[in-house]
Amino acid sequence: MGKPIVGVIMYQTSESKGQELVAQRMVKWFLRLGYEAYLITSIYHDGNEVVRRRTVETSLEGYVFQEKDQAIGLPTIRVDSYMAKWPPRRIMFKNFVDVLRRINENFGINSLITHSTLWNGPEDTAKYVMWRRMLITFGLEGGDVFFAHMSHYQPPDPTRYDVVERTYRLTWNHMAFPEIFKAANLILCVTPIEGEEMVRMGARPEQVYIFPGGIDDDEVSDLGLVDSSDFRVKYRIPDNVKIVAYLGTVEERKNPLAVVHAAKLLRHRRDVHFVIAGKPGDQWDEVVRESKGLSNVTLTGELSIEDKKKLIKEAYVNIIMSKMEALGLTQLEFMYGGVPVITSAIYGQKWVVRDGVDGIHVNGPDDIEGAAKAVERLLDHPDERDRMGNNARERATQFLMSKLVKDLAVKIESSLQ
Repeated sequence: MGKPIVGVIMYQTSESKGQELVAQRMVKWFLRLGYEAYLITSIYHDGNEVVRRRTVETSLEGYVFQEKDQAIGLPTIRVDSYMAKWPPRRIMFKNFVDVLRRINENFGINSLITHSTLWNGPEDTAKYVMWRRMLITFGLEGGDVFFAHMSHYQPPDPTRYDVVERTYRLTWNHMAFPEIFKAANLILCVTPIEGEEMVRMGARPEQVYIFPGGIDDDEVSDLGLVDSSDFRVKYRIPDNVKIVAYLGTVEERKNPLAVVHAAKLLRHRRDVHFVIAGKPGDQWDEVVRESKGLSNVTLTGELSIEDKKKLIKEAYVNIIMSKMEALGLTQLEFMYGGVPVITSAIYGQKWVVRDGVDGIHVNGPDDIEGAAKAVERLLDHPDERDRMGNNARERATQFLMSKLVKDLAVKIESSLQ
């Protein structure tokens, strides 16, 4: 049986972005479970250089290795890379097929997992894997190589992307996915909904493997023990109100402005307070402006890990009115804390949160009246809220990263036999 030596490939590292966190947590839990694992990524962390470009440009191997990366504390291979002018929000690797060859020679990696779309990492990895297999066929290399791709797929929705970016995304899907499907052992999908989408685009049904992102055991294991008594004092939230919490980047895609508008509809109620927490993004100024004068809304900005845990413990309900969400890691964290979720039920959210079981579905991201009514329903029926909270916690325990990675490792080992 082949023992996986795993390389997880993502275009950057991050403190808060979902796809990057999933990649980092994969490496962490492969290591924790006794496997050799590395994160293969760019020189960037949250868009900032953490390794000087000159350092990797002058490296003979095309990468630099740190046993404990200064940004994320994991064994990390940072490769020569650059910020792309197009497509937006993407980073590209330089000469990556050859760099992967050198990484394999030096680290013996036999299992590769790529993340995300619209960048050259997955495409170049597919080419490299097919090349490796051809070398094996000709007897020039021994062993096998495993390849999985996790796109965290989100449809090119016309309400989110302008026509130029949307057509580019459609083109990438049409051109790149067939090559990835041809080379991949598994296509990791965060929900069955995404799995069906991958099959429609050409993946074989047997390739689809559900891997729902995953919450880090370490970050949620002590939620019940957290002392949150000072959280309300710190943010001047009254003791006699129930907290409806939004947690995430304050950006248009996640639509916290809709939460502010729901709060405005409920400003007559003295028993509820809305907390909007997260890193300022492209909707921050509008959220600040619209929440002015609303005594039932508090904006905290980005929270520390400890304050995030305190918010989860203090929350009566979590709310997300996102316009697009592949899964919703934050929702899983609230659910693990026994907090039900009110959701726009867009894409992956409709699978993560079961309507009437773990929370409440409203009629999309613009259903502000529905969101306000959902909040009132749970305020006025605490027994229903508690039932949903208990169900939410039970469901979230299925998505702990330790379990997901352990199951995936078994699958990889069986492929390498």
